[in-house]
Amino acid sequence: MEVQSEQSGEGKNGRWVKQTFIGETMDQYPKKIAFTAFNEQLISQLKPIVVGSTIKVNFRVESREYNGKWYSDIRAFGITSMSAGASAPMQSATSGQSFEEEATANTMEGLAQTGSDDLPF
Repeated sequence: MEVQSEQSGEGKNGRWVKQTFIGETMDQYPKKIAFTAFNEQLISQLKPIVVGSTIKVNFRVESREYNGKWYSDIRAFGITSMSAGASAPMQSATSGQSFEEEATANTMEGLAQTGSDDLPF
């Protein structure tokens, strides 16, 4: 896992802070995925995680249009350490996809297979 530097700023709703971290799937052909942790509580949970440890990331994929172009963001909302000796999840999650369990569930094919095809198109 690679953790990039924190970014912060001021918006119409007040101060915001985010940090990007890169994880790698445990597939036959591993893929790297960049996640965004978008609050101080979640960012503080990244600090004790060491490179090479196994984690479970719950996330949402969001896309938005700006000036005719589309941008996608993978926002983490839950991180659980899967290392030996870890007793409780770092943050509980109630919805979204699990990075470890279904890394491909966010593809159109994966959504159709899981029966959760609730896309607006």
